[in-house]
Amino acid sequence: MRLYIKAFIVFLFLFFSSYTYAQVTRIRGNVIDKTTGEVLPFVNVSLEGTSIGTISGFDGEFFIETRNQVNILLASYIGYKKFRIEIKPGTFQEIEIDLEPETIEIEEIVVNPGENPAHPILRKIIDNKEKNDPTRIERFQYEVYNKMELDINNITEDYKDQRVFKHFQFIFDYIDTSAITGKSFLPVFITESLSDYYYQKQPKKEKEIIKASNISGVSDDQISEFTGKMYLDFNIYDNFVPIMGKEMVSPISKFGFAYYKYYLLDSAFRKNSWCYNISFKPKRKQEPTFTGNFWVQDTTYALESFKIRMADDININFVEDFVAEQSYELVDDSVWFPKKQELFIDFAVTNKEYGFFGRKTTSYSNIKLYPEIENKFFSNQLSQETITLEKSKELSAEEWSSLRHETLTKREEDIYSMVDTIKKVPLFNNVIQLINTVITGYWVKGPVEIGPYYTLYSFNPIEGHRFKFGLRTSNAFSTKYMLTGHLAYGTRDEKLKYGLGGLYMFNKNPRRSFGLNYKKDYEQLGITSYAFLSDNFLSSIFAREQNDKLTEVHEISTFYEHEWFQGFSNTIGFTHKQVYASENVPFLNVTSTGDTLEINKLLTTEIKLTTRFAFNEKFMMGEFERVSLGTTYPILTFDITTGIPNFFGSDYEYYKFQIGIEHKFPIGPFGDFRYIIDAGKIFGKAPYPFLQLHEGNQTYAFDDYAFNLMNYYEFVSNQYVSLMIEHHFNGLFLNHIPMFRKFKWREIVETKILYGDLTQRKTESLLFPKNLDNLDQPYVEAGFGVENIFKFFRVDAIWRLTYKNKNDVMNFGILAKMQVRF
Repeated sequence: MRLYIKAFIVFLFLFFSSYTYAQVTRIRGNVIDKTTGEVLPFVNVSLEGTSIGTISGFDGEFFIETRNQVNILLASYIGYKKFRIEIKPGTFQEIEIDLEPETIEIEEIVVNPGENPAHPILRKIIDNKEKNDPTRIERFQYEVYNKMELDINNITEDYKDQRVFKHFQFIFDYIDTSAITGKSFLPVFITESLSDYYYQKQPKKEKEIIKASNISGVSDDQISEFTGKMYLDFNIYDNFVPIMGKEMVSPISKFGFAYYKYYLLDSAFRKNSWCYNISFKPKRKQEPTFTGNFWVQDTTYALESFKIRMADDININFVEDFVAEQSYELVDDSVWFPKKQELFIDFAVTNKEYGFFGRKTTSYSNIKLYPEIENKFFSNQLSQETITLEKSKELSAEEWSSLRHETLTKREEDIYSMVDTIKKVPLFNNVIQLINTVITGYWVKGPVEIGPYYTLYSFNPIEGHRFKFGLRTSNAFSTKYMLTGHLAYGTRDEKLKYGLGGLYMFNKNPRRSFGLNYKKDYEQLGITSYAFLSDNFLSSIFAREQNDKLTEVHEISTFYEHEWFQGFSNTIGFTHKQVYASENVPFLNVTSTGDTLEINKLLTTEIKLTTRFAFNEKFMMGEFERVSLGTTYPILTFDITTGIPNFFGSDYEYYKFQIGIEHKFPIGPFGDFRYIIDAGKIFGKAPYPFLQLHEGNQTYAFDDYAFNLMNYYEFVSNQYVSLMIEHHFNGLFLNHIPMFRKFKWREIVETKILYGDLTQRKTESLLFPKNLDNLDQPYVEAGFGVENIFKFFRVDAIWRLTYKNKNDVMNFGILAKMQVRF
């Protein structure tokens, strides 16, 4: 399975997950006044003979799911007659409850205005949050069972009749209906894990040992890790609850009064404690809030249970619904600890077509407070550590039956065999191949992969029409080493370009690898690694002007990467490079007599040591590539580069030092803030191609890491510092403007500042090409943007605030990019 397909599965794990049943009773419906037809909120709906129940929402809707054998549904509400109806266990049913008003004669009651009775309780909940939050405990451990499932929803008869499913008709025997949304769904993926989890507060350490893992259709250790507890968790006691990367305001946040209306609904004796039932809903539209209710104990003011549901008009992409339920139990008469958590997400690919359900059930047992844990038990380098035991995927069905916290239904058991059967159908593998090609750019054909497809054709003023054919070996060839190569030809320059390379993996985690590459091709100097490749077809289409500054480069390079532990690595590299002059980027030297001498090529040999540290960074790893899942901490990089003279003909001796810091973090409901600091200093004498050619952008595609209105070859420095800051407001302002609210657009502000100097310019004998200068004042550009246009696009208006009078520059630009953000 290719890395990006695996990453997609993990992405679904991180945000969706499972709980589905066959012999499960699912009931959804609404409650109305039989006389007036008005919806009735806060109605108690329960199953007779059980403690299972719920209350109707503000729209009168309710849903209940249970594995218990039940036959009667009850509903009760003050001022109405009790409602009782027979139900059919083990099926999905929709029921409309018509409550009949009941006339009750009571004496006159005088109601005086005063404080909302829910508010004093809320204040006490907030005052006692730190005491009641289970994470306040210095140390604890427990066994945790996770069950997750992925379902395709909106399954209709037309959907089943499509030709693509001709060989898959057997899967439709598993169709069921959701009590939460009323949509039909087809389970396609299920996984279980059983772990031992350990927590230490100071210094904060978490460790999870996955001792059993069962994943339908997949046998990958990396995916097993993402089914554990630490990747699928949130804490209602936090002020903000992260859902799909969006900071939602917790209903018991200290800021809750600014975002929610609260209602005291009931009080009752539950689990040997007197408890209050409080309901809540958002004060305003499209804010990051929930609706729902919770029960709170009346002396400790700890939560006994809660049910939250994402507000239906929230500005979040691809998510139609989110529901979370959690219950607590009193442990050692000291703390209310999570007992069971159920999550449900309705993921919508489009507004009207098919989507996915994600479900997750987590249960906790063997909870121990203040256990004796040796210091060496936790990792010294990592605050979070996940270990998957070797035999975790080798458990028999009998062993799983004894380990599960709850028994699988027959339908859940059948999902495993269904997925294995699907994998044997050739059409399924063809679809996976197509998805893999679209995402990775490569078409896998046995032992080789052909691509990337987006570089097959491009055009530029130097080469004219450029045709390129590239390939690399696939995992079927080897999972230890990968060979790469490409051939390219331009119709204008009539030159053959090529490249060869190899990568050998000593170890995947921690990563240890060795690479060797040679290329003879054109290259655009002074661009970021995140820009379009110069031979990407899109870079030709979206160029602001003809890119005539491509440079022919002959380069041989080798490197060794040594990751000490996940997130901290060193890479040492050796590069010998020949950079050739061109008509638009000539290399002209001024001799001692004042004459101008044209130089054909520049030679340099470099050794570079890179140190990178990203605390608690997580990765999704393939055999050779890996995708970072990010970290909440700053990412630090430090590079030292030495130019070695008289080595393989190199003419230059110089020393480069560069440090970078990048950090993105949420600011509650006010959005996300990101900054990037980059600074460097170069000692010695080197021509301008080997100095810091500041990264420009001559396309209409927005580049996060470049100066978007700076041209290529516009500024050069040997000492510099830059600051890039960007804030995503996530609709903070536009959500409150009626005419824009329906679009769910989101605001961005940004600025980029560069200070630089060229202290060695007087001793530099290589003349600058046209329009290349050093910086005698800061370069500044700023702008604002709107993202989430049609959910996928971002458009920025950017102004150049300094160096506005230079030739051939753009002082204002509209740039765009495609992105996926929730």
